[in-house]
Amino acid sequence: MSARKSFFHTYIIMALGAFILAFGLYSVHAQAGITEGGVLGVTLLLRHFFGVSPSVSEVVLDLLCYLLAFRVLGKGFAQNALISTLMYSGFYALLERFPPLLRDLSPYPYLAAPLGALFVGVGVGLVVSAGGACCGDDALALTISRLSGWDVGRCYLFTDLVVLGLSLTYLPPANLLWSLVSVTLSSAIISLMQRPREAAA
Repeated sequence: MSARKSFFHTYIIMALGAFILAFGLYSVHAQAGITEGGVLGVTLLLRHFFGVSPSVSEVVLDLLCYLLAFRVLGKGFAQNALISTLMYSGFYALLERFPPLLRDLSPYPYLAAPLGALFVGVGVGLVVSAGGACCGDDALALTISRLSGWDVGRCYLFTDLVVLGLSLTYLPPANLLWSLVSVTLSSAIISLMQRPREAAA
């Protein structure tokens, strides 16, 4: 594959993943009252309490995480991470102009949790496999790992649990339970999508 084709292939995959993630969070999670951990969960928290659109808060929070981790992640990752963040933000802002395309699954959290996890897992998995980052979680997890000596998976779990705990301020415990199910499933999907890339490396 030529360098030009490789470039376009990378950003097409990144854009597809960013759209899938935005679609899942807007059409499933936001309607059903199911949240995410990490930065994604914080954006939903800000949306609930202050009416701040994730298309705005996501960019601000991600930039803070990327600045924090710039020395650890390097210039190349930072550039791709910024591009994929802007893609996600743009897609979410576009989707907000229309009613959700999927039925409101809030009466059926046992359906919303795995469906939302599928969108999040596949979306994030595609973006990360293309060398980007859907949100600042990746940068934050790597930074915490470097400072604490924990493995990256443990750092993801730590940030997810902290944000889910904060989400108790506006979500009923039952919703939080389904959110935990969604986070666990989406993490598993991301891990599965990363295995072929790690094996190739």
